[in-house]
Formats: sequence, structure tokens, C-alpha cells
Amino acid sequence: MDAAFRPAVVIDNGTGYTKVGLAGNVEPSFSIPTVVAVNESFLNQSDGRNMGNYLAQYNAGIMADLDYFIGEEALSLPTSGVYNLSYPIQRSKVTNWDTMEKFWQQCIYNYLNCDPEDHYFLLTESPITSPEDREYMGEIMFETFNVPGLYIAVQPILALSAGCSTDKPQMTGVVVDIGDGATHVVPVVDGYIIGSSIKSFPISGNDVTQIVLQLLQERGELIPPEDSLGIARKVKEMYCYTSSDIVKEYIKHDKKPDKYIKKWAGVKPKTGVPFSFDVGYERFLGPEVFFHPEIYISDYGTPLSEIIDNCVQSAPIDTRRGLYKNVVLSGGSTMFKGFQKRLQKDLKKIVDDRITTSNARLGVDVKSQPVEVNVVSHPIQRSAVWFGGSVVASLPEFYESCNTKEDYDEHGASICRTSPIFKGMY
Repeated sequence: MDAAFRPAVVIDNGTGYTKVGLAGNVEPSFSIPTVVAVNESFLNQSDGRNMGNYLAQYNAGIMADLDYFIGEEALSLPTSGVYNLSYPIQRSKVTNWDTMEKFWQQCIYNYLNCDPEDHYFLLTESPITSPEDREYMGEIMFETFNVPGLYIAVQPILALSAGCSTDKPQMTGVVVDIGDGATHVVPVVDGYIIGSSIKSFPISGNDVTQIVLQLLQERGELIPPEDSLGIARKVKEMYCYTSSDIVKEYIKHDKKPDKYIKKWAGVKPKTGVPFSFDVGYERFLGPEVFFHPEIYISDYGTPLSEIIDNCVQSAPIDTRRGLYKNVVLSGGSTMFKGFQKRLQKDLKKIVDDRITTSNARLGVDVKSQPVEVNVVSHPIQRSAVWFGGSVVASLPEFYESCNTKEDYDEHGASICRTSPIFKGMY
């Protein structure tokens, strides 16, 4: 059967988690931590410099390429063993392509259990991905996996399409993508990214985890050091929320500690001894860093709402009302309870204050029209990028838009620098 008649494989590459599945599904089949455990002991078995040890080094290299684990299997291995954890994506940028290739190999063969030569592929990329990285991505897919077709999509556009519930999606809006490793604010107008207006925010989901862990340790809670980061991440996902007023939250916790302070209980992985600790102020102080970043970074005080406003104000003036009207949240770190309401309140206040100042300057004869501010939250925003990719890869036009293996053989990896739809050279 021709590959065009089979569902495409959609892989959303993230710093914390990579989501994989087949096009046409509502949710990804697997959400895998983006980590690889590599056994480097084989490479250290023979350090000889002469040709007599060549065969031993060659065999050691082969064994090192075969003996590795990814995802939860990698994280469950003993930390003091022979396996070293490698995170191939840092801050939304692939830093180790050899490890990334191994990760994709396990995703395709072991998790999806499919032959890459029988499926078209849709991969996602960060809006700040370099053209060289796009070439590396295409080279691995066409050379190593021999895929018949490849489409590399920008994550914010997919997230914007996933947030639309109408038959004719509104492809104009601001995508606030807060992942585990990076936060980007990307304006999109009629499906086109305004590259000059992209803004970055220095705090992401992993930083919230670090803040929760730091607050717990400063209070003297006894957390197993070998599993401290994993416990802090689970505490963040289970108990953290966004407050509307941080002072009121302090008062509530102090007045009714039994209601607001949670208890965490677990077992130490090495000794099997049970332990427990309280989860208090960090429940709301962790997500608060998006609105008061000076809590975590002393020399940076611009909140996320102001970054979004700066992003819209730097866009063309005739697009700004449409951008304010459709601020779409994407990424697991936007799932905190109350996050959408707090962000809308702060952003609305910035816009209203600007209009009030403008009216006072112009006088009573001229009044500015009110600006509608709408921060969109939806149930699938945790996997919005993957779902958007699933929708795109299900369209009949998708297969015509892909870079094919024939194009790669004729022109080389440079074809991945070009958008197949817009024919724009990066």
C-alpha cells in the first residue's frame, strides 16, 4: 500500500516530553520524557591506541549504540549505575543529534511499532530553530529512517489551529507557549508568523520545578536527594495553582493551614524507608514566578503579561485588535488552575490603562474604542501542538506539501530550509 494511504506519524519534540502518535487521533499515543540513558561503559573498555585494539573498540561502539533506554525506562534506572542520562533537547533546541536519533528510533520502532518507510512524517520545531537544525532533522529522517515524506511544522501555528473550535479556524492570534524548557510568545496573522515580533520569556516549567524544590529545601523538608527533582515536579503538577492575590493567599494559608497545606508521602527509593513533608506556600509561589519573575531572577522584572503586550504592540498596527482578541495558551505549564484568569486580568489592565492614558491626553472630544482582550484556554492545551499536527497531517493537501525522498535525493538536505507551502527561504 502506498504511504499516502496510511496515516502519517506525528512527533512533537519537546524539552520535557515528546508526544508521538498517528494522525487522525485526538490525543497522542505516547507522551515520553525526552531523556536517553546511554551505557558508556562499553566505550571505556578499551583505551588502547594501537591497531590491535581496533576490533575491540569497534565492537564496544556497536554495543554502546544498542544498549540504551529512553523515557520512563531511562529515568527508572539506578542513578549510580553504568547508564548516564542525556537530555538531547535543551531550551527547545536540539544539542545532541546522535542521542536525538536514538530517541526517535525507539519512538518509531518500539513505541509506535511501525516501519518508517511506510509512513509520512510530521515533526515539530521551535520558532527559533535555525536552518541548520532543520537540515539535520531532514538528513536523519531521510538517511537513517528512509521516510517517503517529511513536513517540519512550527509549533505555534499548530497550537493556534488546535485552539479553534470552528470549521473555519481563526488563524490570527498570539500563541503563549510555555513548555518545560522554554517560553515563547509568538504572533500569528492569517497563518503567518511575524518573526520580528517573537518574544522570549526566561522562565519555563522546569524553572517552576526548581523554585518548588528550593522552597521545600529552604524550609528544611527532608526530601531524598536522589529523587528530589522528580518529587518537586510531581508536587508542582498535583498541588500548584495560580493565585489572584498573593497577599490573600498568605493570609488564607496562615488562618486555615489544615485546609490549604497538603501532605506528601512517599518511600525512599534506595532504602525503602517512608518519608513525608508538608506542601505549603510553594503551591502558589511556584506559578507566581510568571507574574513576578524577580522572585527567581533578581535582575529581571518584566512579567509575562507585559511581554505579551510588548509582542502585540510590536506587530503591525492593523493586526493588533485581532491579536488581543485571541491569546491562545499552549503547553503543560499553562495548565495551572487559575492561570488563564490571572493572565487575562493582568493583560486587560495593561490595555485599559493605556486607553485611559490616551483618552486623557486627547481630551474629551476624542475617545478610543475599547479593545477586547481574550485569553483562550481549552482542555487539550497540554498537547495542543500535537493535536494541531494531527489535524494538519489528516488533510488531503498534507501529502502534497511534504518534502519527499525524491526531492531529498535530487537537491539534498537544503530542501528542509524551505517551507513547502509558502516557499520562503530561511
